[in-house]
Amino acid sequence: MTIWDAIILGIVEGLTEFLPVSSTGHLTIVSKMLGLQIDDPAITGFTAVIQVGAIAAVVLFFWKDIRRIAVAWVRGLVKPEHRGEFDHRMGWYVIVGSVPIVIVGFLARDVISGPLRSLWWVAAALIGWSFVMVAAERLGTKSRPLEKLNFVDALVMGLVQCLALIPGISRSGATISAGLFRGLERVAAARVSFLLGIPALVGAGAYELKDALNGDVGAVPLLVGTVVSFIVAYVSIAWLLRFLVNHTIEVFAFYRLLLGIVLVILLATSTITAT
Repeated sequence: MTIWDAIILGIVEGLTEFLPVSSTGHLTIVSKMLGLQIDDPAITGFTAVIQVGAIAAVVLFFWKDIRRIAVAWVRGLVKPEHRGEFDHRMGWYVIVGSVPIVIVGFLARDVISGPLRSLWWVAAALIGWSFVMVAAERLGTKSRPLEKLNFVDALVMGLVQCLALIPGISRSGATISAGLFRGLERVAAARVSFLLGIPALVGAGAYELKDALNGDVGAVPLLVGTVVSFIVAYVSIAWLLRFLVNHTIEVFAFYRLLLGIVLVILLATSTITAT
């Protein structure tokens, strides 16, 4: 992998990690276009590690919220009278919502980094989940603010987040859709999605770090890709939160559908290969 490859993939990761379009799907497609072996453990490791840059961006962006939630959670553990506070409960919601993907990700790790790296899977997931996003947007009441989040919401969003282990589904697309189905406002669903992404992606990056370093990628491209993804992701987060105030997620669904159809055509005509 060259430095330019790392920069391009870092930009793709930063742009797509928090937009509901599937960062893993886009990274897989772009890696293939760059001539990289997409089912190589070093390449899958690289794409997982540079996600840490995007997570660093969300931590920085929401630092005040994260700090407040963490303090309230610890305070509630020590002093029972504080356990009714929303920030204390939010701490538990993030923990509960993060447990499913940790378990499923560990148990299915070989499948995720192997057979699911086929571009046929990416195309099918891009197309299939587009319809779920449209349904979530049109059927969800979008009437509940973040303060109305409850345990069931967090658990449902956490369970649905596991589907994002399939390249092309989109972690943010899955969790935001689940939040909308549960009646959350768009921005509220997005904020919960961002918070749930922190433990999930940090854990994935830490686990895959050894494969990225032990392969042909190298430490310098890994560092460059991570830094680039951090910068681009920070801008993407700010833009998405402003966008969702007055716009639906259907535009992303239509983009995913179009990309998936194009990918199917390229695969079916043998213009590109699946792995």
